[in-house]
Amino acid sequence: MRIEDMLSGGAMPVVAILRGVRPAEVLGIGEALLAAGIRMMEVPLNSPEPFVSIERLAGAFGSQALIGAGTVLAGAEVERVAGAGGRLVVCPHTDVAVIGRAIALGLDCLPGVLSPTEAFTAISAGAGHLKLFPAASLGQGHLKALREVLPRHSRIWAVGGTGAHDLAIWLAAGAAGIGVGGALYKAGDTPQQVRERAIALRAAWAGPGTNRA
Repeated sequence: MRIEDMLSGGAMPVVAILRGVRPAEVLGIGEALLAAGIRMMEVPLNSPEPFVSIERLAGAFGSQALIGAGTVLAGAEVERVAGAGGRLVVCPHTDVAVIGRAIALGLDCLPGVLSPTEAFTAISAGAGHLKLFPAASLGQGHLKALREVLPRHSRIWAVGGTGAHDLAIWLAAGAAGIGVGGALYKAGDTPQQVRERAIALRAAWAGPGTNRA
């Protein structure tokens, strides 16, 4: 299961960022997200026992969803993500060693980029998808300027301060999708709370201005 498979299959272009989720609750949260149509999920590695949560999500939902890790900072962490069954590596920064290790293991990698220099460095290392971070601080104009100079096949995801309130705006600006953290899940939230927010995201995606095919 790859990002391109998700998008070409009509999945909602949203990566759920489950920062702070605990292994005991992760399956309930994952089930709530899937029920609302969100099929890409990352467990940041600064969460409690993140590899346990990734393993549980991958074991339960790996055939339906793209599961992986966020806040990945080193190649050794990429190996542990793969060992837990994760297929996605998301970074807050651009690290060619992390990108290279993810590609070597057959994992999708979303390295964080801010500038054209970082974006081209990530692309040269083999990344086809990029994470514009922190997106809310930069704005849609920054995304549009980057897209004017980057290769047409490169896809940019807006992450940081994004949610149902601006999903349509980012898609209209040319983003492939968005990553949603606190606006979707905060540590201690119930599956019902997460499902309600995920449904709001689905409604925003289905609404006018999203250029859905």
